[in-house]
Amino acid sequence: MNMCSAGVARKAAEDISLQTGIKRYVAGALGPTNKTLSVSPSVERPDYRNITFDELVEAYKEQAKGLLDGGVDILLIETIFDTANAKAALFAVQKLFEEEYVPRPVFISGTIVDKSGRTLSGQTGEAFVISVSHADPLCIGLNCALGAAEMRPFIETIGKCTTAYVLCYPNAGLPNTFGDYDETPHVMAMHLKDFAVDGLVNIVGGCCGTTPDHIREIAEAVKNCKPRVPPATVFEGHMLLSGLEPFRIGPYTNFVNIGERCNVAGSRRFAKLIMAGNYEEALSVAKMQVEMGAQVLDINMDDGMLDGPSAMTRFCNFIASEPDIAKVPLCIDSSNFAVIEAGLKCCQGKCIVNSISLKEGEDDFLEKARKIKKFGAAVVVMAFDEEGQATETDTKIRVCTRAYHLLLKKLGFNPNDIIFDPNILTIGTGMEEHNLYAVNFINATKVIKETLPGAKVSGGLSNLSFSFRGMEAIREAMHGVFLYHAIKFGMDMGIVNAGSLPVYDDIHKELLQLCEDLIWNRDPEATEKLLHYAQTQGKGGKKVIQTDEWRNGPLEERLEYALVKGIEKYIIEDTEEARLNQEKYPRPLNIIEGPLMNGMKIVGDLFGAGKMFLPQVIKSARVMKKAVGHLIPFMEKEREETKVLTGKIEDEDPYQGTIVLATVKGDVHDIGKNIVGVVLGCNNFRVIDLGVMTPCDKILKAALDHKADIIGLSGLITPSLDEMIFVAKEMERLAIKIPLLIGGATTSRTHTAVKIAPRYSAPVIHVLDASKSVVVCSQLLDENLKDEYFEEILEEYEDIRQDHYESLKERRYLTLRQARENGFHIDWLSEPPPVKPMFLGTRVFEDYDLQKLVDYIDWKPFFDVWQLRGKYPNRGFPKIFDDKTVGEEAKKVYDDAQNMLQALISQKKLQARGVVGFWPAQSIQDDIHLYAEGAVPQASEPIATFYGLRQQAEKDSASSDPYLCLSDFIAPLHSGIPDYLGLFAVACFGVEELSKAYEKECDDYSSIMVKALGDRLAEAFAEELHERVRRELWGYSSGEQLAVADLRRLRYEGIRPAPGYPSQPDHTEKLTMWRLADVEQRTGIRLTESLAMAPASAVSGLYFSNLKSKYFAVGKISKDQIEDYASRKNMSVAEVEKWLGPILGYDTD
Repeated sequence: MNMCSAGVARKAAEDISLQTGIKRYVAGALGPTNKTLSVSPSVERPDYRNITFDELVEAYKEQAKGLLDGGVDILLIETIFDTANAKAALFAVQKLFEEEYVPRPVFISGTIVDKSGRTLSGQTGEAFVISVSHADPLCIGLNCALGAAEMRPFIETIGKCTTAYVLCYPNAGLPNTFGDYDETPHVMAMHLKDFAVDGLVNIVGGCCGTTPDHIREIAEAVKNCKPRVPPATVFEGHMLLSGLEPFRIGPYTNFVNIGERCNVAGSRRFAKLIMAGNYEEALSVAKMQVEMGAQVLDINMDDGMLDGPSAMTRFCNFIASEPDIAKVPLCIDSSNFAVIEAGLKCCQGKCIVNSISLKEGEDDFLEKARKIKKFGAAVVVMAFDEEGQATETDTKIRVCTRAYHLLLKKLGFNPNDIIFDPNILTIGTGMEEHNLYAVNFINATKVIKETLPGAKVSGGLSNLSFSFRGMEAIREAMHGVFLYHAIKFGMDMGIVNAGSLPVYDDIHKELLQLCEDLIWNRDPEATEKLLHYAQTQGKGGKKVIQTDEWRNGPLEERLEYALVKGIEKYIIEDTEEARLNQEKYPRPLNIIEGPLMNGMKIVGDLFGAGKMFLPQVIKSARVMKKAVGHLIPFMEKEREETKVLTGKIEDEDPYQGTIVLATVKGDVHDIGKNIVGVVLGCNNFRVIDLGVMTPCDKILKAALDHKADIIGLSGLITPSLDEMIFVAKEMERLAIKIPLLIGGATTSRTHTAVKIAPRYSAPVIHVLDASKSVVVCSQLLDENLKDEYFEEILEEYEDIRQDHYESLKERRYLTLRQARENGFHIDWLSEPPPVKPMFLGTRVFEDYDLQKLVDYIDWKPFFDVWQLRGKYPNRGFPKIFDDKTVGEEAKKVYDDAQNMLQALISQKKLQARGVVGFWPAQSIQDDIHLYAEGAVPQASEPIATFYGLRQQAEKDSASSDPYLCLSDFIAPLHSGIPDYLGLFAVACFGVEELSKAYEKECDDYSSIMVKALGDRLAEAFAEELHERVRRELWGYSSGEQLAVADLRRLRYEGIRPAPGYPSQPDHTEKLTMWRLADVEQRTGIRLTESLAMAPASAVSGLYFSNLKSKYFAVGKISKDQIEDYASRKNMSVAEVEKWLGPILGYDTD
């Protein structure tokens, strides 16, 4: 239709050109569509969109192709009520011009909906012009919605902010009460003649309500008027950005605050809200930044637990619904370019992209910059090239200069759209080579501004003072002083916490001088002096004694110091000295209640304040246990003597309270529980640890026998959740009215509030980790606080329940049939045939060489066990050692781990065993059938079937991803293409025995250490064996040459998903694995009644070889799939619901 209509117009134009001798042109109109990228069609879901940027691009491409094929001279993108739609149209047109067609001029015409001067999506006229000017339109203007008289002030605004020609084709006045237009041709023509006479327009015409008479009279009225002469430049030397409103950064603009708090890596509150899916409340962080003076908002969603593109899309869509926030431009911040693209596709305004660099070479740099330019964004370029991060002044200048000329010469980038970040790096670290980092940045800034015209300079301010974390007054003063000088040397903008910057003249004179000395590197002792100032002016701090000088102090101070520092060497000697001083400590219990508990109280306080870390706490507990262990025989002797003399046993209790801890029945994982026990013990709680796989009756009996004040339940696998519910029900039935704590990796606050708390009338509280357990227990046992605390918990959990039930109503799911139709469909006939494994059946690996596994250990989860988490950029291993907060302790724990690991290997205290198997396999819908070697699948019964679950939750509107199931990666039976599936199970034996031996020696630290290492070795075994599978045992990737770091980034071909995890959340699939490969008989790895693997240091899964296979999360599913799955597995719906409870998209209660 477009091609035919364009052809008709082409012929008419040529005919009239011949008749009149005046050239006539054909403009092909691309309308706004009936969709919008910036406004939700649902009042209840402000983040929802019923169209994506990519879908609009394809639609506009199809429209434009027809017009171009029909012979139009011009493409007119018109009646724009949403600038994001217009950007999609411009993107589509640009792609066509690059790929298929000779470029034609582009006209752009927006629509102001009322006298507010804004588009329907909220932009002002100037913001609209800024947002689309990257397309370099020949003509820009307004049409529709208003009559000429009402449109005049807005046309004047458009003309003042563009060097393009201006077009204007209004309606014939405003519609009357019947929707008709009353403005006559003469009246309208006179209005537009005034526009022309006043030099406002170049092209005029008519839109709604206009007739041939209107157009004829307008043409006659303006035919002798001189057209507008566009200005040669507008806002020369300015960077132009926009949200709903324009933002101009020029030579006299004050320093630009880019708000930093909408960053999951930089704001704990923001990260917590985003991780919880509470995007609407996260908007309050953005709003606060704007209210505190942020002129641009930095948005960063870089976290391994987030789907970055989806999170960025959703939050940007939410922002678009809040005019108070959306008025400012956004800075789309990510190290993942897919996330950047996702953000750019949501924003109607002109954004900043943060950032790109020459790190991966010129081709990668130019490719990303080219895409950014197509979206019309400004760009931050880091001073980082193939040789690394620039730290010296000359290197910073060289890298930035190179990038500047590449952008200008290769891509024609507007220099005003280039921002350089010459790297604000940390000073005051104690390392001499870091002393000049601030000076180098300032000097480089000066040269960049002098030699690279138009470019701006920015930086992340918080990096500067990273060494002084926790000393906020010092940090803010450093930032204020640094900016004072950097701005004078040309720094234009920075990522800062808007509102927290002090005024230079308001900084205390002594502190000001110290900061000046540190920043300008004027005093080699500047760091020490600033630290001393912080200690003397702040809360101070105890002197850290580096030698055995502490041994000269009084006995009580020595005991305290040993406990706080975790020093065992003298603890028995000092405890015995205290016992012998019977004048001061007539009873052994007095020593525990006195100096030992005093020392542990300090440990607890330091840990709670974040000034002490978990490994240190556990070492302190080890010292405490040794001291108490020395005193126990004397306490027992005293008790017997008292009994002989009085016939009674004194019942004194020095503890805050008694807590029974247990890993529930069917679960064998207990590292987290053990850590909680140690931390509680350090805070004067008696801990009764019942171990793993603890039945309900044993837990409740222990609670009654020990007169427990609190019960704590732990679990790692999802079936443990049902066991926790059962324990709560039994406690209610038996009228046990003590608080119940819930913890472990599989638990959550939502599950606790929705599924457990309603079953028990006493307090039920989810505890996130060890550091929170002390606060919770203390409040529950404080007579003055517990009632109020319980009330708060009741209210909070009731809110959580209501939110949960509301979310169930809002969730949308495809039917199972629809999900299957939208699955991942591989064209198997055009793909290389699947590779046959080197053997079929199973192969057992006995006593696997542990030394071969060491290089495959992923150390990040090891540090997570010890709750040691570095902050960006020092999150991973080995960067964590550079972290200013936890780095030193992380290195100590790592060194301890290395020593233990080598001892375990050399002394053969652990044994690794495993099994691998391969079978012919074919898929039928969502299931994978396995066949005996040599069988013809089309004519044979399968020997086993693995049942699959398919994604059903409706995808984000910005996503065109398929609805995945693991069976998608296996050739279908009907294809006739033979395929294969593998499985594995591996474990590290001997860990539990060693752990118990350490516990008997009161060595919790080593007990937890050996379990953490056992888990790491099992995971390393799985990783190393998978590599052998790919290269040798299956051989589908025989030429693979990947570093260990590449394995952790999943850069290998194929996958190894595990039952009970996101790609197949059903633990019962392990039963098929164990039967098929006879896993328990061949390896000794057994399954508990909850289908946890024993020993706990074990890993199992399936092997897929398809090059397109990938890890994914099934997510929530609806009842039609549960019923279908139950039927296929020959299980009841109720039983399936029990095993798949966490992924049910509906409530079963």
